Amino acid sequence: MMYQAKAKGRNGYAFYTPMLTEVLEASFELERAMRQAVEQEQFLLLYQPQVDVESGEIVGVEALLRWQHPELGLMLPEQFISLAEESGLILPLGRWLVRQALQQVSQWQIDGLKPVRLSINISNHQLADVQFASELGELLGQFGLDPGLIELEVTENSCAENLEILIEHLESIKALGVQIAIDDFGTGYSSLSYLKQFPVDTLKVDRTFIHDLIGSMENQAIVRAMIVLGRSLGLQVISEGVEQSAELAWLRAEGCDTYQGFLHSQPMSAEAFAQLIMP
Repeated sequence: MMYQAKAKGRNGYAFYTPMLTEVLEASFELERAMRQAVEQEQFLLLYQPQVDVESGEIVGVEALLRWQHPELGLMLPEQFISLAEESGLILPLGRWLVRQALQQVSQWQIDGLKPVRLSINISNHQLADVQFASELGELLGQFGLDPGLIELEVTENSCAENLEILIEHLESIKALGVQIAIDDFGTGYSSLSYLKQFPVDTLKVDRTFIHDLIGSMENQAIVRAMIVLGRSLGLQVISEGVEQSAELAWLRAEGCDTYQGFLHSQPMSAEAFAQLIMP
């Protein structure tokens, strides 16, 4: 009921119905299971390569969160992240994600694998946490990592509130030497103003614009404009959700830097990714 009313806004309200009762019960059960999952380490990371459009070389990798639910199987973030944010579990879950990802990069380096940029998605709750930048710096030191090989992805939606505080925190992160990317670029309301105000290094073109890229003149015009904008500002441009060779050929012709998607590979285990970057 609380979550249902929240979804309707500050002055919203909701009536009890049998269906709503079932939804609430399922939501509370999922929250309980999520708390256990954090304690029992049921969460895991998969890794999707980011590939240079021209050379085909793997130049980066994105760490993707999954929940190995004992009954429901492998769950995607869209199935539980909103609940994690509402329940307050997003901060401990986010801390686990960052530590786990950095530890994995450290292990790859110990194993002598080729260093590549690691991208990590962070939530607006983590961005708002005054201790986040200092904790990140401590982890980078603990694992002996080059900050320039770490990239934090923030979504446009996470940038919508407390702008001054957000900019301050992003600048603290940037001062560590860590890269900043705007994820899902083009789906928010203030993309251009963010580019002007934020210490951004990378634009990630959202997969919704890549879908039907070849068949849609509108999508082509939008993606082309994003690539030109990014290059004119000296930013790296990554297109996500690339699934067809024709899409890759179009992106190459338009000067996109990097891509990721099923055309190259699906998200994979750390061990499988290590095989791809062995010297």
